[in-house]
Amino acid sequence: MEKNERNIKLTLAYDGTNYHGFQRQANALAVQQVLEDRLAKVFGHPLKMMGAGRTDTGVHALGQVVNFYTTGTIPTERIPLAGRRLLPKDIVIEQAQEVSSDFHARYSAHSKIYVYRILPGVVANPFTRNYAWNIPHELDVAAMQDALHVILGKHDFSAFRAAGGPPISPIREILGAYCQKDSQEIEFLFWGTGFLYHMVRNLVGTLVNVGSGKLSTDGFKEILEGRDRRKAGVTAPPQGLYLKEVNY
Repeated sequence: MEKNERNIKLTLAYDGTNYHGFQRQANALAVQQVLEDRLAKVFGHPLKMMGAGRTDTGVHALGQVVNFYTTGTIPTERIPLAGRRLLPKDIVIEQAQEVSSDFHARYSAHSKIYVYRILPGVVANPFTRNYAWNIPHELDVAAMQDALHVILGKHDFSAFRAAGGPPISPIREILGAYCQKDSQEIEFLFWGTGFLYHMVRNLVGTLVNVGSGKLSTDGFKEILEGRDRRKAGVTAPPQGLYLKEVNY
C-alpha cells in the first residue's frame, strides 16, 4: 500500500444471470470486470479488486464483498450513489467503507453464508427460472433437514467437491445448516468457514435425492464418509445459489 492510498471495502448485491461469474475473464463478461472498468472513472485510475467469493456463471450475490486500494478522494458515503449512476442495474453497491490497510476481502473472512432456493411441485415459471431450481415434484423438507445434521462440524467433503477447483484441503467446517419451506419455495442455508468448488451445489443435488425418497439419511452419511464424488447426486444448477453474507 502506497502513501495516500486508501483501502476501500464494498458490499455488493448482483444478479448473476448475465455474467460469467465474479472473477474477471479474458473472453467473457464478469462482474469484476464491470466493477473495475466503470468505477475507475470515479477514482481516476485503474482498479484491481479482490473478491470474497468467486461466484460462478449465473450465481447471484446478496452480500458479496470486495476491496481495493485507491488514491482517489471521493468520500465513501458517495460511492454507492456513484455506483448507481455508472453501474448496470443488476449490480448494486450497498455499502462502502474505508478499512485498515491489511484488510483483504477473501483472506480476512472468518465465514460465509450461502443460500440455495428451490421451487418444487409447480409448473416452471418464466419469471423465476433465473433465480431458483424448479423441480416438478414435491420434496420431503423434514427428511432433508434431518440429513443436514450430518454435515455439521468438520468433515472431509471430497464427495461434494467438483473437479477444476483450486488444490486446497477438502476438510471444511460447517457451522450451521438448515432447510425450510416458505409458501412454495424451499430455502437451504449453509454457514461455513470455507467451501470447496461447487460444494454447495453438489450438497443440494444430493439432498434433493433425500427429499425425493431416493436416499436415506444414513445413505447420505455414507456418501459423505465415502469421499467419492461419483456416489453423490447431480450438481444443482447455478441460478438457485446466492452468496448471502461474508463475516469478518
